[in-house]
Amino acid sequence: MLTLLLSLLSGSGGDALALERALAVVDAADVCADVAFLASDELEGRDTPSQGLRLAARYLRARVERLGFRPSGDQGFFDLYPLERGGLDPARTRAWILADGKERALVLGRDYAFFGGGEHRLEGPVVFVGQGRAEELAGLDLAGKWVLLLDGGGGRGRGREAWEERRQRDERLRAAGALGTLSASEATGPEAEERDGRLARMSGFMTRGSLRTPGRAEEPRGPEFPGLSLSTTVSQELLRTKPKPGTELGLRLGEERAQRPKETLELENVAALWPGSDPVLGREVIVLSAHYDHEGVIDGEIYNGADDNGSGTSTLLAVADALAQLGPLRRSVLLLWVSGEEKGLLGSEAWTRAPTLPEGHRAVCDINIDMVGRNAPDKLLITPSKDLAEYNGLTRLAERLAPLEGFPALGSADEYWERSDHMNFAVHLKIPVAFLFSDVHEDYHRPSDDAEKIDCDKIRRVARLVLRLLDGLQEDTLAL
Repeated sequence: MLTLLLSLLSGSGGDALALERALAVVDAADVCADVAFLASDELEGRDTPSQGLRLAARYLRARVERLGFRPSGDQGFFDLYPLERGGLDPARTRAWILADGKERALVLGRDYAFFGGGEHRLEGPVVFVGQGRAEELAGLDLAGKWVLLLDGGGGRGRGREAWEERRQRDERLRAAGALGTLSASEATGPEAEERDGRLARMSGFMTRGSLRTPGRAEEPRGPEFPGLSLSTTVSQELLRTKPKPGTELGLRLGEERAQRPKETLELENVAALWPGSDPVLGREVIVLSAHYDHEGVIDGEIYNGADDNGSGTSTLLAVADALAQLGPLRRSVLLLWVSGEEKGLLGSEAWTRAPTLPEGHRAVCDINIDMVGRNAPDKLLITPSKDLAEYNGLTRLAERLAPLEGFPALGSADEYWERSDHMNFAVHLKIPVAFLFSDVHEDYHRPSDDAEKIDCDKIRRVARLVLRLLDGLQEDTLAL
């Protein structure tokens, strides 16, 4: 009786008892089974692109196909989209030190790393300039020389102000004719290990190559100023004589950087439609989105992404099971699993620029779900909150229904307003969006984000909340 009363209070747009039966279908053990498969080593971190990602897509397709969902991609359940990939040419990317007439090769990822593209071949003497402050650079002849800088011990200054200071410093060095910068560190112990690990990850990213949408105009930028980050071992070797700012180190450093030709890849989103029963409202589509990709394999370690975003992916599967029990709603529902989120929201950008919906159908809102399987059992965040101009009826409805599933008050995820796939729905389709999120944790983007750490009951309750949201979005007119 209490369950029925709570259902009635939730503002159910359909049969309250039918909704309760559908809610009961959502099972934590089923959620755990889905997360365990998606975050298994066999899928190798579901990188975009990878064989593991393709296997995950086919798992999703099989799950919804057997439940009676209709394919809503341009090739069955798959929405195909192209991406271009460029990257370093390893055969023509190298660095070296010349000292006493002998050349020593530096190994990318172990001895040095860099960000940025461009092609060049540079060689010149190295001058130490401390931290590169204006007073340390005053009066120095830097033309044709590499500038060796201390990065503050670990390079932790990563805020907007720090980046702006570095940009201005590099502009001064460029104007003085310097070849580029060499960032060195005096860090030791765990700080040195963390720094060197970061260099390895940076190099892996550059070697794998970046992905971008074909034909998208690149942001205009000036000529790139080369910059290398040196490992703590190489840093110690260059700084062992304790040089003073302005000291030339008696060696030459060279770097050659080249790009391989771009290749075009074909990626997959997975799109499954649950058609609405109303002849008019059925053409209005509520989109539930979640990215199913993650980081892949980095330096031999598998980044399984159980929470990011095996949890959101499994939430949509749980909702699919419940919808199969509930039957058609008045409005249609699209389950959309997108790839390429970790590479820059690329899959959702492709879909929102060319939605794969039946003729005459249109998306009216998007509920996006990412990382909802960790942290406190009652912690759930949402954006846009009331502090943003984009605050809408989706958020208000979620705030009202969340306590029914053990989330007494939804916190703000406004910090992530532009960082997940809902943003493309807001920008390109100009529809109301809501993003459900449980915040980051110590395993975020680490190989330790594994299935055994997931709170499957929390995902179960998020899925039930999403089902309540769908039920609450069946009125004749949507107040979004």
